[in-house]
Amino acid sequence: MHARNWVWTAVTLVVAAVAVLLWRTSDAAATSSTTASAATVPDGAPAAEVSRAWSSPTGPAPRRVVVSGRVLVTDEHGLAMLDPSTGQEAWHYSRSNATLCDATATNGVVIAVFRTTSRCNEAVGFTAATGVRAWYRSVRFRTDVDLASTDQILLASSPTGIVTIDPTGNNTRWRYAPSSGCRIVDSDVGSSGVVVLQRCSGAQALQVRLLDGFGGDIIWTREVDTGQDTARLAGSDRLVDVVIGDRVQVLSPTDGSLLTELALPALAAGQDVRSEPLQQGGIGDVALLWARGTVYALDQTTGRPRWSLPAQGLPSVGDTGKDAVATTVTVPEVGAFVQRALADGTEASRATTTDTLPAGGRTSVLGPVLIYATDDEVSGYR
Repeated sequence: MHARNWVWTAVTLVVAAVAVLLWRTSDAAATSSTTASAATVPDGAPAAEVSRAWSSPTGPAPRRVVVSGRVLVTDEHGLAMLDPSTGQEAWHYSRSNATLCDATATNGVVIAVFRTTSRCNEAVGFTAATGVRAWYRSVRFRTDVDLASTDQILLASSPTGIVTIDPTGNNTRWRYAPSSGCRIVDSDVGSSGVVVLQRCSGAQALQVRLLDGFGGDIIWTREVDTGQDTARLAGSDRLVDVVIGDRVQVLSPTDGSLLTELALPALAAGQDVRSEPLQQGGIGDVALLWARGTVYALDQTTGRPRWSLPAQGLPSVGDTGKDAVATTVTVPEVGAFVQRALADGTEASRATTTDTLPAGGRTSVLGPVLIYATDDEVSGYR
């Protein structure tokens, strides 16, 4: 072979080898993804007796796991949407060269934030029904970023600031950073807006601040004297609830005034108030609060309980914005999922189970299937 041909052959081989190496180390090679057809929610209601049909580990645990008729689970490198009846995977997205920081879902979109550098730097939105990528954008979130969402609002929060993003269009709506010398202790988003709990150096009291979810304007600020007790937000759906030690301050979303205060049982020995599970969701004109083994149905106007009873976790609350005519909720109790009247808590029906429901979960109902999700596991009952 002519010497020049040998040279060109060698160059071609080198270029091909470099191309293969670049592809193997690229995001494309590290990404595994599938899509699916949209799901159809089966008709019917849960049976009188149900058992755990499947379970799947999850984490970081998204607050809302049911969207577009499927169930969201996560792991260290990505997420998957599962069939609610069987637990079989419908579609997934994972990246072996990135770490999942957190994920959430709202408005038919699943949003995941990944870390490929020293920060959580990439956000991806997927059409929940199919797994098709809806949008992508670069971000600069801290590694301890926490995602939460409600209708039309995605909240990314950390101790140094929060950002809200349009979950369907990916544009940043507004940012909030506490004043100099202040630090965010907790934050959340719900139908009332974005609520921030912050502590400022030298101040004895904590500040509770409610911000407009779409514009970021401050609606009100209230100081809360916590004494030596730890304070946390339970949520901001319908009402703003702050857990301070062994009591809950129920605040008006209109002006921040104290509507009522609930006494909670003391924590069991060894439990940490800073990490105890607290759950809140809104349905109709009621805020459902679960704390320390009891669910409270709080009237949106007065803040007082319409009813309360022992429960393992938060009842089903439906889709935000679509539950105005809801008359019942399904409450996870010891040995049963019980359908109860939203007005007064009276029992309408029950689905008994011999399986143990762990404390601190959230309930969803998809036709005949009951979904129960805790911080580290999602299970389907039928």
